[in-house]
Amino acid sequence: EKLRSYGVTVDFAPDADVSAQPDRNVIGDRSFSNDPARVVVYAQAFSEGLADGGITPVFKHFPGHGHAVGDSHTGASKTPPLNELESSDLVPFRGLAGTAGSWVMVGHLQVPGLTDGLPASLSPAAIGGLLRTDLGYQGVVVSDELGGMAAVADRYTLPDAVRRFLDAGGDIALWQGESSPSAVLDALEAAVRNGSLAESKVDASVVRILAAKHHDPCATP
Repeated sequence: EKLRSYGVTVDFAPDADVSAQPDRNVIGDRSFSNDPARVVVYAQAFSEGLADGGITPVFKHFPGHGHAVGDSHTGASKTPPLNELESSDLVPFRGLAGTAGSWVMVGHLQVPGLTDGLPASLSPAAIGGLLRTDLGYQGVVVSDELGGMAAVADRYTLPDAVRRFLDAGGDIALWQGESSPSAVLDALEAAVRNGSLAESKVDASVVRILAAKHHDPCATP
C-alpha cells in the first residue's frame, strides 16, 4: 500500500528461486527456501499481498538462479542441466505460472540442454519454448538488467541484447545507466524493417502489455 501511495505499480518481486546459498551470495536470503514446495507457498503469499495493495508482482529469476554456478552480475552463470531443474528450480515457476496478473522476469542463465550457450533471457527455447509453450505462461515477460550485467553485456551491445530478448518472446527489456533509449529504439525499428525482429512479435508484446495495464491487481482473480 505504501508503494502504491508513491505511484509504484510494479514490484520486481518475489524471488521464486530455490536456494540454500549463504545470505550474502548472489541469491542468498532473497530465496524463501531450498524446498521448491515451500517456495511456491511463500512466493504465492507474497504476490497476493502485493496484489492486495494494488501492485503487480513479478516472479524471478526464470528458469531458476538458486543452484546456478556463477553470478550473472559479474560473468556467465550456468544452471544444472534442464532435467535436474525440472525437479527443483522449475517447480515454483510451474506452480506460479497461472497466477492472475503476475509477470515473470527471465534471468541471464545458461541452461545445459536448453539454451545452447545463450543466456535464457535471449533464448527462444527458454522464453518461447519452455516458459510460454511448456509452462503455458502467456503474461508479460521482463528481462533482468541488460545493460550492465556481465553475463549479457560482455557479449552483446545493448541494442542487440534488447532485440534478441524481444525476438526470443520477451516483452519489456530493462536496463539502467546512461544508455539512450533512442539508440535502442532506432536499432529496433531497423530490425523490424530488415526482418531480424518480426513485427508480429512486437504486436504480440503490445497486446500483452496493454492487457496488463488494464488488469486491476486488487480485483479477485
